[in-house]
Amino acid sequence: MEKLTFYALSAPEKLDRIGAYLSERLSRDVARHRYGYVCIAMEALDQLLMACHCQSINLFVESFLKMVRKLLEADKPNLQILGTNSFVKFANIEEDTASYHRSYDFFIIFKKKHMDKIVPSLLFNLQSGEGTESRSPSPLQASEKERESPAELTERCFRELLGRAAYGNIKNAVTPVLMHLDNHSLWEGKTFAVRCFKIIMYSIQSQHSHLVIQQLLGHVDANSKSSATVRAGIVEVLLEAAGIAASGSVGPTVLEVFNTLLRHLRLSVDYELTGSYNCTNIGTKIIKEHEERQLQEAVIRTIGSFANTLPTYQRSEVMLFIMGKIPIPGMHPMLPSTGSGPEGNRMIQVMLLKSLRQVTCGFQTTNMLTALPNSFLDPLLSFALLEDAEIRLLVLEILVSLIDRHDNLPKFSSISIISDISVLKLKVDKCSRQDNLFMKKHAQHLYRHVYLCSKEQSSVQPHFEKLYSLLALISMELANEEVVVDLIRVALALQDLALSSEETLPVYSRCAVHALSSAYLNLISQLTTVPAFCQHVHEVIEMRQKESPYLLPEDVFIENPKIPKTLEKLEGELLFQQAKITEVLGGSGYNTERLATPYVPQFTDEDRLSKRKSIGETISLQVEVESRNSPEKEERTPAEEITFETLKNAIVDSVGVEEQEKERRRQVVEKFQKAPFEEIAAHCGARATMLQSKLNQIFEITIRPPPSPSGTITSSYGQTQSRSVPVYEMKFPDLCVY
Repeated sequence: MEKLTFYALSAPEKLDRIGAYLSERLSRDVARHRYGYVCIAMEALDQLLMACHCQSINLFVESFLKMVRKLLEADKPNLQILGTNSFVKFANIEEDTASYHRSYDFFIIFKKKHMDKIVPSLLFNLQSGEGTESRSPSPLQASEKERESPAELTERCFRELLGRAAYGNIKNAVTPVLMHLDNHSLWEGKTFAVRCFKIIMYSIQSQHSHLVIQQLLGHVDANSKSSATVRAGIVEVLLEAAGIAASGSVGPTVLEVFNTLLRHLRLSVDYELTGSYNCTNIGTKIIKEHEERQLQEAVIRTIGSFANTLPTYQRSEVMLFIMGKIPIPGMHPMLPSTGSGPEGNRMIQVMLLKSLRQVTCGFQTTNMLTALPNSFLDPLLSFALLEDAEIRLLVLEILVSLIDRHDNLPKFSSISIISDISVLKLKVDKCSRQDNLFMKKHAQHLYRHVYLCSKEQSSVQPHFEKLYSLLALISMELANEEVVVDLIRVALALQDLALSSEETLPVYSRCAVHALSSAYLNLISQLTTVPAFCQHVHEVIEMRQKESPYLLPEDVFIENPKIPKTLEKLEGELLFQQAKITEVLGGSGYNTERLATPYVPQFTDEDRLSKRKSIGETISLQVEVESRNSPEKEERTPAEEITFETLKNAIVDSVGVEEQEKERRRQVVEKFQKAPFEEIAAHCGARATMLQSKLNQIFEITIRPPPSPSGTITSSYGQTQSRSVPVYEMKFPDLCVY
C-alpha cells in the first residue's frame, strides 16, 4: 500500500488507470463473493483518496463512485455499510480545487420504488426521537451531541432530500409520507403529522409549495369516509402548511382549494345530521357529533388561513365563490333533499357564513365598489332579514369586518356613552371618490338592514353591539356630509321605532333600541363637532341618567339588564328632538330639508322573499307586485271635486274598503294555494293572450301603408283612395336625387 501510494503521488497522471484497475477487480470479486478482496480494494481506494489531492484526481473519483454504487446495489448489508462508510470518508475530504466532472445522479434516487423505502425509514427514525422538538426552519443551533443523534441526522437527511426535489419529484417524496401517516394512524395525534409537514414545507423550494397542498387536498378527498378525527388531522396539517406557504404560492388551484374544503364541510354537515354513513370496509359507521363539529371548525380555520395568503383581488373572488355556494331563499338553489331537510340548509348557511367571516377577517381594499359587487352584497344583505338570530349576527360580523379598513373595530366592541371620543384615538380618513360612489349605490340598503335588524324580536345584546359597530364604522370609513345626515335620521328613526305602539316589541328590545340610538347619537355628535348638537345630545343623556337609566347602554347591555317590567310613555326632555337637531345642524350648513324628513325604510319584495314560509305566499306576492305595477294603476286619476259629502263617505267607508282589500288578498292567496295547477296555468295563459291582443290592436293602429308620391286614385264611386307604391317604383324629382 505504501509503494502504491508513493507511485500514485509521484506519477499522478497514472491515477485514473489505477482507479479503473481497482474498480474492475472489485466488481469481479463482488460477483464471485470474495468479500475479503472486496474489503482490501476499498481500503486501497480510500487511502489513495486521502493521500492524493492533485488536479487529475477527478477520473479516479469516477471509478471510486462506481465502486460505491456497486456496493450499495449488493444484497449483503455488510457490503452496503462498507460502501456507505467509504462514501462518508470521501465526503469529508477538504478539496483544493472545484470539481465539475463528477456524476452524483445515481445517489439521488427519486424513483417511486426507492422513495417508498427511504421515506418511511426516515420517518420511523424521526418518530423515535419525538422527544426533541423540530427546530424549524433549521436545526443549526443544536449542540454537537444532538447533531449526532439518529433523529437529528434523519431530520437533516430528510431536509436535504426534499431540498433537492425538482418539480416532477415532489409527488414521489410526499406520497410515502401520507401513506406512512395513514398506516400508523398518525393523523389523529396531529403533532407528528404537523411536524413532518413543517419539515417538508420549510425544506422544499418555495415555488413547489402548491404541489404539497394539492396532494394534501387529494388526501382529504381519499379519506372522505374515514373517521372525523382523521379528516380533522389532515385538515389541521393543511392549516399549518398554508401558513408556511409563501403569499400566492397556493398557485393556479386557488378555487380548487376552497371547493374541496367547502365540499368536506358540507359532507360533515350531512354526516352529522344523518348520524351515520356507509363505509366500504366496516359497513355502517356511527357518527360522533362532537368530532364532526371539531372537523367543521378545523375546516373553517383552514379556509381563513388560505385566504390570508392571497392578494386582495383573489380574496374577493373567493368571497364571491363561497357566496355562490350558500343556499339562499329565492336566489341560490337550496340543497337537494338528503333527508336533512330545512335544518341541513340552515346548518350549511351557518357553516359557509362562518367560512366567509374567516375570509373577510382583515380584508382591506381601497376600492370597495369593485371588491364588493352587487352579486356579493345583495345575497349577503338578504341574510340580514332572516328570522334566524345566529345567521343575522354572522352577517353583521362580516359587514363590519369588510367596512373596517383602519382597525377601528376593537374600539366599538361594546356599546357605551363615551364623554370624550378623543381617548379612542380613532383613525379617520377623508372619504374617497370610490367610497362616495359605493355609498351612493348601497347606503339605503345598509340603513334599511340596520333598521329592520333592530326591529327583530330575537335580536339580543351581540346583535345590538354589532349594529353599533356597523353604524360607527360607516361614520369612520364611508361618511360624507350626506351620509352623516342620513345616519342621524336613521338613529332618530330607531328612537321612533322604540316608541311606536304599532310595533309589538318586548320591553328589552325597546330599551335596547333606545340605548343603541343614544350611544350612536353621542358618537356622531362628537364626530360632527357642532357644539349645539353635542349640547342637545348631552342634555338628553344627562336627563336619562337621572330619570330613566334603562334607556342607556350601561343599564341595558349588561349580564342582568336593569329594565322595568313595562315601559311608560316617554316624552319631552328624555327624547332626542328631530326639530332641535335640524335647527342646530342647519346653522352649520347641513341640509335641513333632508334632516327634517323622518327616515322611513323602503319596504321591498326582498324582505318578504327572505321570510317566506311557503310557495303559495311567494306566488301571491308576485301577483300583488304585478297588480301594483300594472299600467292601469299607473294612470293618474283626474283630481276629483272634494265636498262635505265625499269626506263623510270616506270616513264611513274606509273601514269597509280595508276589509274588502284584505278579503281580496286572502282569496288570491287561497286560490294559488288550493286551486289545481291547470286552473292557475289557464289564468296566467288568459292574461298573456289578453296582452297579445292589446299589442295587435296597437300595431294595427300605428302601421299604415306609406304615402304614395304618385298621388291619389279615384275609385268608381268617386271616392279618393291612396294607392301604395313600392319605394323602388317611386318617381322622385331631380332635385331630391343625390
